[in-house]
Amino acid sequence: MTKKPLIGLSGRRGAGQMLGAPRGFADAPLDIYMSEYATSVQRAGGVPVHVALDCVAEEIVEHLDAVVFSGGEDVDPRRYGAAPGPHTAAIDPHRDRFELELFHAAMARGLPILGICRGAQLINVARGGSLIQHLEIGSGQSHASYAYPRAHRVHAVTLEAGSTAAALYGASVTVNSFHHQAVDRPGDGVIVTGRADDGVVESFELAGLPVLGVQWHPEVFGGDPVFDWLLDTVRTRATTQNPPRSTIGAEEAA
Repeated sequence: MTKKPLIGLSGRRGAGQMLGAPRGFADAPLDIYMSEYATSVQRAGGVPVHVALDCVAEEIVEHLDAVVFSGGEDVDPRRYGAAPGPHTAAIDPHRDRFELELFHAAMARGLPILGICRGAQLINVARGGSLIQHLEIGSGQSHASYAYPRAHRVHAVTLEAGSTAAALYGASVTVNSFHHQAVDRPGDGVIVTGRADDGVVESFELAGLPVLGVQWHPEVFGGDPVFDWLLDTVRTRATTQNPPRSTIGAEEAA
């Protein structure tokens, strides 16, 4: 019996005080994963796997069929040759290091990759690109505003014909917006496929590779096609390449 694909989900690290932990546990480390990523993967037919920051990237990817890089803190500007500015939010060097290692390890194995918000930015940085460090609230599409509910679609994104994103959404899609940074200089092989009306990059893919980045948060929409794309890409890869991870060893056991 063919097993469902295992989809790795990146997360972040916090402390017990974030949950009002009692004295003695306020500094206890927490691994934090927004549940909508897992729900979206499950709905699309995959098994979500939360990937701890303590994993060894090269080891964990041997057990995964795809990786989703989630949202979160700013990527350290020093990773793309800049310095933190006055609007730089909290930086987690441990997360940056691990996720960059995880991206390269997943790429080396040819795993499908989906980057969401920070995850998309991280992919661009991993490919040698840079980021716009701050988008002012009230300018352009006011991308960083938190005034609306998370699932409210606030602005349109125009998508390039022939792109993966256009195949999923059509010529345009209306999205939510919760980011104060965005792709500036595209990295090696990064093809911009979607922009907001103010020119801010909203989607991209890597030339010839199963990698897609979106700047909005599709996980909150309750069945966004980008997760179907991820699982469909896993299944296609399984039928055209070596036996998928979930069936390795099955012949030996038979």
